[in-house]
Amino acid sequence: MNLSMIFILFMFYSFIGWIMEIIFTLYKDKTLVNRGFLMGPYCPIYGSGCILIILLLNKYVNDPLALFVMSMVICSILEYMSSYIMEKLFKARWWDYSDRKFNINGRICLETLIPFGLLGCFLMYVINPFISNVLLSIPSGILNVLAIILLIIFIVDIITSYSIITKIHLSTRQIVMDNTEEITNKVREYVYNHSKFGKRLVKSFPSIKILDKKYKKKKKQ
Repeated sequence: MNLSMIFILFMFYSFIGWIMEIIFTLYKDKTLVNRGFLMGPYCPIYGSGCILIILLLNKYVNDPLALFVMSMVICSILEYMSSYIMEKLFKARWWDYSDRKFNINGRICLETLIPFGLLGCFLMYVINPFISNVLLSIPSGILNVLAIILLIIFIVDIITSYSIITKIHLSTRQIVMDNTEEITNKVREYVYNHSKFGKRLVKSFPSIKILDKKYKKKKKQ
C-alpha cells in the first residue's frame, strides 16, 4: 500500500464519515446539516481514524475482541487529541460530552466509543478489503494523479477554512460580556450573521463553546 493509496483511502473514509454525520444529525434532529470542520464534504477525523486502524491493527484481524478494543483505544485518543488541539487553536470547545456518563473532560465518552469499536471491526472485515481491492485494480499512474488532485483540494480547503475561522475568531474579540454562556451566544450570533461558512459551522457544531477569557470585560464600578 503506497502513499497515494493511503491518501485516497483517507479522503474516501473522511467522505463516508461526513455522510454518517449527516445521517445521524438528520435522524436525531430531523434536519439536514452540512457537517464538518472544513468546507468540503469530508470529516478528516474519520479518515484519520480509519487509516490508523488499517495501518496499526492489521495484526489483530484474527482476534475480533482485540480489534474491537484497540479500535476504541485509537479512536478515543484521536478524538481527545482533536478536541484538545482545536480548543487550543481556536479557543473554543467544538463538542462537549460533559452531560453524558463515563466521559473524560467532556472530550470523549463511552457512548461514542462503543460505536467506534464496532465500526473499526466493520471497516477491517468488510469495507476496507473491498475498497482496497478496487483501488488495487486501478493503474498506479491514475491513482497518483487522483491523489495529487485530492491533496491540492484538501490543502486549499484547510488553508481557506483556517483563514476564515481565524478571521471570525479575531473579529469576535470586540464582543465583551461577563458570562461565558452569554459570550458563546453572542459569538454564535455574530458568526451566523457575518459568514456563510460561519453559519455552517454554527449548524455543524451547535454545542460549540467559546472559552477565550479575553472576551470578558471588567465589571462596571
